[in-house]
Amino acid sequence: MALQMENKKVTKKVNELVANEGVFFVKLHQYHWYVQGAHFFTLHEKFEEFYNQSNEYFDAFAERLIAKGEKPYSTLSEYLEVSSIKEAPYTKKLSAEEMVSNIVADFRTLKSIAVDGIKAAGASGDASTEDMLVGYVDSIDLNIWMLQAYLGEDATK
Repeated sequence: MALQMENKKVTKKVNELVANEGVFFVKLHQYHWYVQGAHFFTLHEKFEEFYNQSNEYFDAFAERLIAKGEKPYSTLSEYLEVSSIKEAPYTKKLSAEEMVSNIVADFRTLKSIAVDGIKAAGASGDASTEDMLVGYVDSIDLNIWMLQAYLGEDATK
């Protein structure tokens, strides 16, 4: 019974990541399209790299759930309902630094969900999901470090 509850926690956390990655993917596209300023070329390319990476994780998490006999969220309404990451129409110009700061905050949100998923996967004996999430957190940490360096901040600030 306890193992079954831990498995449900794993599913919930991975599905939260599916929803959050779905919203994050769209938000990253928005920033990719609207970024301006002296660092346009660098950030335009970096945001594209991030949304391609986001798409890979989004797909991998959903496929992991299906492989476990679960049902990943698969509609925009589900993503928006479950996601902790928020997006909004681009009606007010954001500076490149604001965009980068927002992306750092979103990466931290994703990391928090993933760390909870790692704990649940470990407790349930789901080594495959645990390993997948550990690699994901490693990638997020690297992205946060680089973006914080761009902002002239320490990675852990």
